[in-house]
Amino acid sequence: MPNAMKQTTPPKELLGDMPPAEFRQHGHQLVDWIADFLERIDDVPVTTGMQPGELRDKLPTAAPRSGESMSDILADVDRLIMPSMTHWNHPANFAYFNSSGSSPGILGEMLSAAYNVNCMTWQSCPAGTELEQVTLGWLRDLLGLPRDMWGIIYDTASTASMQAIAAAREQIAGLNVREEGLAGRADVPRLRLYASEQAHMSIDKGALTCGIGLKGIRKIPLDESYRMRPDLLERAIAEDRKDGWLPFCVVATVGTTSTTALDPVPEIAKICEREDLWLHVDAAHGGIAALDPERRYVLDGCDGADSIVANPHKWMFVPIDLSAFYTRKPDVLKRAFSLVPEYLRSVHDANVENYMEYGVALGRRFRALKLWFVLRYFGAEGLARRISEHFRLAGMFTDWIDRHPSFERMAPVPLTTVCFRAHPAGVDDEETLNGLNDRLMTAVNASGRMFITQTKLNGCTILRLVVSHLRTEEKHIVNAWQLLQEKCREVCATS
Repeated sequence: MPNAMKQTTPPKELLGDMPPAEFRQHGHQLVDWIADFLERIDDVPVTTGMQPGELRDKLPTAAPRSGESMSDILADVDRLIMPSMTHWNHPANFAYFNSSGSSPGILGEMLSAAYNVNCMTWQSCPAGTELEQVTLGWLRDLLGLPRDMWGIIYDTASTASMQAIAAAREQIAGLNVREEGLAGRADVPRLRLYASEQAHMSIDKGALTCGIGLKGIRKIPLDESYRMRPDLLERAIAEDRKDGWLPFCVVATVGTTSTTALDPVPEIAKICEREDLWLHVDAAHGGIAALDPERRYVLDGCDGADSIVANPHKWMFVPIDLSAFYTRKPDVLKRAFSLVPEYLRSVHDANVENYMEYGVALGRRFRALKLWFVLRYFGAEGLARRISEHFRLAGMFTDWIDRHPSFERMAPVPLTTVCFRAHPAGVDDEETLNGLNDRLMTAVNASGRMFITQTKLNGCTILRLVVSHLRTEEKHIVNAWQLLQEKCREVCATS
């Protein structure tokens, strides 16, 4: 055999995985590190003071040629990664809609990584499919959704809402998008989707992905509580039909991103039923509040929706990412996406669910495992108690804002997000107030003691404090309020 064709076997230590003994050693070390991190998370800054590019400049420009020790890798977590983190598991993180990963959820994620299965078909992992069906059934019942709602787990609500829009488009009689597409067809009228002016930007992205275009989205004005106005929705639909548009979908929101407003879903659902439009409810954040039986009202009217999404990774302490999507019309969703090549067929297909047929993704992680861990560990009552406590803490903070002469609340608080701003006596120019609140937010976040974000309402800069974190206690709300007052005095003194 010519030398070029000779094959040599590398030494055994250069092949295969990390030896089990070494994995056990570092695995125990890492679990201890995680437990210490969560136990002492109050002691680390919630935000970092680093500048853009600072971490990148400390890292090698190329991957290592030879393998490095796990001890060195873990040491670099402390040396490089930790100082560069914004900590979403920090109890003083009140920004965005916080996603707090609970310990049982983290353990479920670890086990999912160890299994490393692809839940694309039932045959590819029966446990993945059937546990997903069971846990989504549990969650559906806990949220008070109708039993005929069929569920699937997606990664995020952005994906879920895009799939809903695609299903709504598929439902349009005579359009035949699946076979013919939309491009270059003179027989297809302009499609119209409706959402409130406060709808999440993922709705716009979903419409873009589905070929609707930004001009195909009509934003419906709001009432004084920042909720979609059903009367103006009805008027818009009538106007669009008259002008040659084809209305096909309405997106209502339960917990808008800026203020957590609750769109009047019962009235919207009636309009959609009359007009034969697909109603999708984006309840990514707010819908989880219905786990508390006293807050079940947040999903009123959703029994009339065609689809709804709620995110256990936002307010249910499941590590990101896990988004629960339900629809009364899984057949339409399947029709929009189902393509089954021969290599994915099995003898069981007539009797099982193959989740790959209900969305864009083929590869699907075993996300149901961490949902199962969280539901079983906390139980329905435990989850409800924690959500109820968040309402109590948000109410306490709201009361402080309402009573203080230098702060004002800028929106109702239907859930646990408080929209407010600093408004010292004698300062009434809106541009000045916007600048003052920008500086206040920057000063608060730079302290590393808490993290908040902002929004705009009627041209005003608004600060948002979201209480939805598993580890947030009353002391964290007290500290946040004291810090806000302290930094407000400092900012006003230097303005």
